Amino acid sequence: MKAKDTRLTLRIHSELKKELEGLANKESRSVAQICEAFLQAGLSAYRREGAKYIHRFLSRRADEG
Repeated sequence: MKAKDTRLTLRIHSELKKELEGLANKESRSVAQICEAFLQAGLSAYRREGAKYIHRFLSRRADEG
């Protein structure tokens, strides 16, 4: 596995951060590990489905919010 060589900084809602922290604690992982796993899973799904994956996800968020 390659060494990690860069950072990604982003702002998120505090509720999402709390959920990620809770999940990380439950899984005995760091928040960074959990976020990286979700990012990799999302990228994999995008590679399979293309733009419709992100459109479907974003439209669900708009409906919720």
